[in-house]
Amino acid sequence: MPAYWIAHVNVTDEESYAKYAKAATEPILAHGGKFLARGGRFVQLEGNERARNVVIEFPTLEDAEACYRSDAYQAALEFARDASVRDLMVVEGA
Repeated sequence: MPAYWIAHVNVTDEESYAKYAKAATEPILAHGGKFLARGGRFVQLEGNERARNVVIEFPTLEDAEACYRSDAYQAALEFARDASVRDLMVVEGA
């Protein structure tokens, strides 16, 4: 059953966050991730707005979690830690 990695992000340092986005792409793809939305237009209907929203489909919830916990993704994440305010979740599809 597919799972969806959903991130809501406010970028505070564009240069460092660009390094994160570049470095994170390879481990995401290596774990079967497919970008469905990556910072496109959006309409906030409820809750807290974040300027950047990302949805990535993974084959399973376990693949999505393994990606996040992988050494390669954690190395990429170092660029984002002080360059953004983020909420990230993985939700299993129906």
